[in-house]
Amino acid sequence: MNVLLSIRPKYVEAIIKGDKRYEFRKTIFRDKSIERVYIYSTSPVKKIVGAFRIGNIIEDHPEHLWEQLKEFSGLNDIEFFSYFSGNERGFAIEIEDLEEFKNPVDPRDSIPGFVPPQSFCYMDTSIVLGGY
Repeated sequence: MNVLLSIRPKYVEAIIKGDKRYEFRKTIFRDKSIERVYIYSTSPVKKIVGAFRIGNIIEDHPEHLWEQLKEFSGLNDIEFFSYFSGNERGFAIEIEDLEEFKNPVDPRDSIPGFVPPQSFCYMDTSIVLGGY
């Protein structure tokens, strides 16, 4: 099983540069058998630009996540706490074995009516990505 995560282009760039080594989420996938996470770079890119393997998933209060991971977050404190505003729990997904695609994939080419997920969705990547 694989997951497609929607991530804003500015944060995708931080992931690719290695400044962002954790992806933060308010909710997390329940299926623990996830093999790979595919990165969907939102508008204006609108393509699947890479993939990574999940390292650790840390669940904690956002303040504790920030204390532990701020230097690997690719975010400033205003962005981080604005995102988690009003939440008592958050998740940090460790990014390992990042693969940036030389030829990003437009999922609309394979999936008629594709709508990017608000946060994430499970996906059969063989339909969309073929050789990736």
